[in-house]
Amino acid sequence: MTFITYLVSRVDVLLCLTACIALFIYWINGSKKKTGKMPPGPSPLPLIGNLNLMDLNKPYKSLMELSEKYGEVFTIHFGPKKVVILAGYKAVKDALVNQADDFGQRADIPIFKLLTKEMGLIFSHGELWKSTRRFTLSTLRDFGMGRKTIEARIQDELNPLVEKFKSHNGKPFATHTILNAAVSNVISSIIFGKRFEYDDPEFIKLIRLVIETTHLVGAPKLALYNCYPLIGTLLGAHKTVKKNIQGIIDVISEHVKNQRFKLDENDITGYIDAFLMKQKLESTKAETYFNDENLNYTVLDLFSAGSETTSTTLCWGILLMTKYPDIQKRVQEEIRTHIKAGQLPTVDDRRNMPYTDAVIHEIQRFANIVPLNLTHTTANDVYFRGYCIPKGTDVIPFLTSVLYDKTQWKTPNEFNPHHFLDAAGKFVRQDAFMPFSAGRRACVGESLAKMELFLFFTGLLQAFTFHQPTGVSRADLSLKPDIGFLLLPMPHLICAKLND
Repeated sequence: MTFITYLVSRVDVLLCLTACIALFIYWINGSKKKTGKMPPGPSPLPLIGNLNLMDLNKPYKSLMELSEKYGEVFTIHFGPKKVVILAGYKAVKDALVNQADDFGQRADIPIFKLLTKEMGLIFSHGELWKSTRRFTLSTLRDFGMGRKTIEARIQDELNPLVEKFKSHNGKPFATHTILNAAVSNVISSIIFGKRFEYDDPEFIKLIRLVIETTHLVGAPKLALYNCYPLIGTLLGAHKTVKKNIQGIIDVISEHVKNQRFKLDENDITGYIDAFLMKQKLESTKAETYFNDENLNYTVLDLFSAGSETTSTTLCWGILLMTKYPDIQKRVQEEIRTHIKAGQLPTVDDRRNMPYTDAVIHEIQRFANIVPLNLTHTTANDVYFRGYCIPKGTDVIPFLTSVLYDKTQWKTPNEFNPHHFLDAAGKFVRQDAFMPFSAGRRACVGESLAKMELFLFFTGLLQAFTFHQPTGVSRADLSLKPDIGFLLLPMPHLICAKLND
């Protein structure tokens, strides 16, 4: 759906155009403040900028096409706002790694600013972000993040996950919500100090709200809200998402209240306890970032990012194994060779299973679940690749262009595990493998996600062989993603046959 088609379909088009006039004046005035040579790009139209060139359902596709024409650094106008796009592995790495300080700030995205109040881990800035991130990384390490001690938590969750799949008795079912529950329980055990039963009403509510919100924030209405916040507010595009976020915060707040009531400094069970202890230690300070509101939004970030991204990747993994049964069979052969029957997979098994490791990496590359990355902004006037990008300019380090970079991948548009294998069948790391982004704003849960992906994926293929429902051909299994901030597979059903 193009912007023009969408706008024309609205009955309140006159209201939109009227409200845009003020933004157009602001845009014209802002365009006079250029300092130096900005990267090239398509000429913007009045009011809408370059939105006429964008498919708002799948903006990453439009940006890929534009990068073919304008190269690895170009400017595009999302309505009145100028955004610099960094396309391809080399440009993205240079910006996020080699010039990390210049490109390390998070941009002010209107919908996320509204929803998070610039608190928490993902959308905060300055000292609040530094303090919260530093504390969070340290605390997560204390609870086993990136270490073998977290392995047992994942293995414990693998058993009920297998039982849940088994309960469908080989009949078709949707995998995403179940996978989300399993992955959410791992991060919940770290945050709340406990796991939830899959039929727990509160847990079901949390998962539903996270899934629904992740879908909504990638919809065209919210894209327009980010371009024209005033119009978006008048149209009420943000209301459902705001209500959902408040629902999640309410659940978290209740947990914080309960944890504070029974807090025992000799028995710190999870992240919330650790935060509350830090809060007590800083209670005498005139200014502290360890307040209840920041705690709520940090837990929101940890829970949503720590559940939805990994479960979405696993959902893609099962679909791809169903689509390519020969690959599934080869993974299962490697599992049988290196993991004894009746034993759960371990982290150490990965080093002996190069093909499985390659398949998991290729699932992450091919699925491309965070196509646009999260928008950054320049901390000062930045000179990059012969251009001057003014301070405060929004920058998208475009992950799709990295994971599908033709100069880095032999068959970028195909699912091909050999991208991560050498001629001898040994696993090979690839520099352009960047699904967690890179630099200062890289995902804090990367080590946990990698461990979860291997243990859950291997454990499920050890227990089941996945196939399409009767009457559905493999050709009918679509690999086109659904609309959303994260790229989920289109809704589908899968059958899980218990292995002998």
